[in-house]
Formats: sequence, structure tokens, C-alpha cells
Amino acid sequence: MQKAAPRKTRRIIVRRSGIHGRGVFATAAIPGNTRLIEYKGERVVDDERDADDASTHTFLFMLDEELVIDGSRNGNSARWINHCCEPNCEAVDENGRVFIETLRAIEPGEEITIDYNLYLEVRYTAALKRQYACRCGAGQCRGTMLEERR
Repeated sequence: MQKAAPRKTRRIIVRRSGIHGRGVFATAAIPGNTRLIEYKGERVVDDERDADDASTHTFLFMLDEELVIDGSRNGNSARWINHCCEPNCEAVDENGRVFIETLRAIEPGEEITIDYNLYLEVRYTAALKRQYACRCGAGQCRGTMLEERR
């Protein structure tokens, strides 16, 4: 009788987050420069997404001017990665696929974060910045998930 292959231990898990709702957390130490997970979901043209949802809470990842990955449709755990102004991971676009990779070593129990760096083609008013308020708590928090404009 053959032994079953050893079960691979998960490096990340989804649970309640102090930043916002759910988040993704390391279950073990993860070295820097490590590919963690691919951001998955249906690829849709930006104007096909749910236009009825006026919420700023989405699972959309822009690939280009028209195409987005909608993590709410057949997505995976990556959709729960929260924003932080001092992230420990980054999103890397590789031929239309988005991978989350560590920027530095991550400790067990630490939340996995990326900088959403959201871009909107409108004037960034104080009200808009509040609508996209950041709750990351980082020392260099810019107060919003929107990209900085100079």
C-alpha cells in the first residue's frame, strides 16, 4: 500500500481583520520575495461589472483601461487582502495574471496587505477621500486608499 502524499500546509488563511472586515493572514513565517497567491476571478469588461453597487467595497482588480478581474465571481482568498499604506506585499501583473508577492519577510499571524493605490478620473475632494478612507494604522498612513496626487 502506498502512503498518501504529505498534505501541504497552507501559508495563509482568511479571518477577521482589524483593518477591515475579513483579511488574509500568514499561518507561518514567509520569506521576502515570495509569490503567495494569484488573484483569481472572472475577467470582465469594466462596464459589465455590477453598476448597481454604489459601495466602494469591491473585489475588482484593474488589468488595463477596460478589463478587470472580478474576485466576487469565482474568486479565491486573495480577494480578502486588505489595503495598507505601508504594505508587506505587492501585486505583480504577469501577462494578464495578477500575483501577490511579499516585499519583505512576514511573521506568523501578520496580516497580508497591499497598497490599493486606487486611481479615479475625478477631482479628489475631501469627501471622496473620506469615502475611500484608509484604516491601516500605518505610521505613514496617507488617510485614503486613493493614490497620491501631487
